[in-house]
Amino acid sequence: MKPIIVALGAAALLASCSSKTNTDMSDNPFLSAYDTPYQIPPFDKIEYGHYLPALEAGMAQQKAQIDSIVNNPEEATFENTIAALDHSGEILERVSAVFFALDESNSSDEMVEIGEKFYPAMSQFSDEMMMNDKLFARVKHIYENREGLDADQKLAVEKLYKNFVRNGALLDEAKKEELKAVNTELANLYLTFNKNLLNATNSFSVVIEDSARLAGLPQSSIAVAAEEAANRGLGEGKWVFTLHAPSRLPLLQFADDRDLRREIYQGYTTQASSGENNNQPVINKILQARARKAQLLGFNDYGSYMTDNVMAKTTEAAENLLMQIWRPAVAKVKEEVAEMQAIADAEGNGVTIEPWDYYYYAEKVRKKKYDLDENEVRQYFAVDSVRKGIFTMAERLYGVKFTEMPNAPKYYPEVIVYDVTDVNSGEHVAVFMTDYFARPSKRQGAWMSEFKGSWQEGDSSSRPIIYNVGNFSRPTAETPALLTLDEVETMFHEFGHGLHGMLSRARLKSQAGTNVDRDFVELPSQIHEHWAMEPELLKVYAHHWKTGEVIPDALIAKLQASSTHNQGFATAELAGASLLDLQFGKLKPEGDIDIVAFENQVSEKLGMPKELTYRYRAPYFKHVFGSDGYASGYYTYLWAEVLDADGFELFKEKGIFDPETAKAFKENVLEKGGSEDPMALYVKFRGHEPSVDALLRNRGLKPVPNVDTNSKSGK
Repeated sequence: MKPIIVALGAAALLASCSSKTNTDMSDNPFLSAYDTPYQIPPFDKIEYGHYLPALEAGMAQQKAQIDSIVNNPEEATFENTIAALDHSGEILERVSAVFFALDESNSSDEMVEIGEKFYPAMSQFSDEMMMNDKLFARVKHIYENREGLDADQKLAVEKLYKNFVRNGALLDEAKKEELKAVNTELANLYLTFNKNLLNATNSFSVVIEDSARLAGLPQSSIAVAAEEAANRGLGEGKWVFTLHAPSRLPLLQFADDRDLRREIYQGYTTQASSGENNNQPVINKILQARARKAQLLGFNDYGSYMTDNVMAKTTEAAENLLMQIWRPAVAKVKEEVAEMQAIADAEGNGVTIEPWDYYYYAEKVRKKKYDLDENEVRQYFAVDSVRKGIFTMAERLYGVKFTEMPNAPKYYPEVIVYDVTDVNSGEHVAVFMTDYFARPSKRQGAWMSEFKGSWQEGDSSSRPIIYNVGNFSRPTAETPALLTLDEVETMFHEFGHGLHGMLSRARLKSQAGTNVDRDFVELPSQIHEHWAMEPELLKVYAHHWKTGEVIPDALIAKLQASSTHNQGFATAELAGASLLDLQFGKLKPEGDIDIVAFENQVSEKLGMPKELTYRYRAPYFKHVFGSDGYASGYYTYLWAEVLDADGFELFKEKGIFDPETAKAFKENVLEKGGSEDPMALYVKFRGHEPSVDALLRNRGLKPVPNVDTNSKSGK
């Protein structure tokens, strides 16, 4: 159940928080319900000194609530045990939601110090709750007598019982203590990994002093680099490029200076791999601790433990799906490299395509084949325009509208807060926040989460507070924030997660919104990416930032024609990283291994084309080593794409805004959360189970017969 199974993360703090360390409990905002619109956290009142006292008070409150549950003399029932657990831990939920939500968006030295106490304490408390014999006995009694329950209640009991077992409830006391020690060790290791990664990311930069080296770069990227140099006090005539995506990716895509491309590429692919921020020793300790945990809980390896309670069920099932995608992707990479090499040969510079050339020459191929210039395209995708696109999509599909709340509490000045309401009834549906731009204190990537969850039971309910975080290109003095096509899709993706959270109507908090099987959670996010490039919606939101011109039909046609451009690369680096993750999950190391050598062995076995690498290498593979959230689970993006590609074909068949299809998706997927079996929900929406065929069609790939996976092709 969500209140007692705590997610772990790294420490951070909002810029607007006071630096005072006042520990007076009377003014601690976490200790009572927030007196704010829709119970938005009162960020301006949160001080450093509030977190740890609130954590202690929250743990004490939930312990007392659980004591009351286990000491209830009445027979254990769903209402007096499961539902009571679902609604317990109010203080702990408030403080951890804010702490976890902000931990990676605005790091600070003070909060790193607090986090060194916060995270181990949370891990230990979660262990105590999940190894509470009396509580487990009541859950077990309900589990053994669950047949008369409603479907969602029955599923909740089954998952809770399994979670207890997976967290050591059946172990003897000695092994329980051993498991607690392993969990605490992992919590500390994740904290160290994340701290090293953030420091390594921020410590690397490339300073340019010769403007000739900027040839090929769009003016917006040059302006951002100049502003970065100015912010660092380097003065005029200097430009600074960093590893953050809005700086790194345009450089790899457009910079004519090959040495500059190589420098930023190698900086990225070796980050946190040496020196004081070296994550390789940390990864070895994580792998060893995970192997001990899996063994304690009766699993052959950690990958088996992590896939046991999701749709895939086994690492072999996940690997089988990935190989059906990997082989077509590698075949496509060979075609893409041949096209790029032909252009390079024609230029006569003696270039043989290397990984730092892929983005650059792929862009040249795109211009040649489709007459499409992404710099031209970006002019139609200012952040405000794309925001209009996601809101229009939500209103037309699901009947909700977004109204800005300018005076609402916010954790950073750039955050924008919206009241989400039902178009027809005016009912409040959710609060939605956006925090889109990169900053040094924010970790890389994009994500969605919540400050408050939801539940729906009879006349009593709670509506959620959802937020999206991104690292998009910033506005400059001359232009608004102009997004790349990848950033546009990312914005739609995270908004899809947001809709999953905002539209939830599940009865239990533990089943609401994104509280679903890990390999189902990406379906709502990924299916909504498809609308981003649909002509019907593009005409509504893609307007030139300067002239207001609607995106021309000719440009839309080019976007459509090039929709599968470079999909060999995109698919292979994603599938490769997913397969690497699964191989790490199979390890049972008793001592240290050579992380780089292991990655190379996996590459060799797969036949990884030499012109690319994994999307993430281990030292910066935060999904896998920054927590256990996606460990042996990075495959879920492709697993879910099998669902989303098949599902969107129904929208294409019926109409992308067809009311009945949208209603079916909303009622059977978005509103249900984790209250029913995920495949059953999908079949209710779609009418059949999916196959990999739709994904291959969507990415422009062709099926490849099963062959020896030890092939060395492309090496």
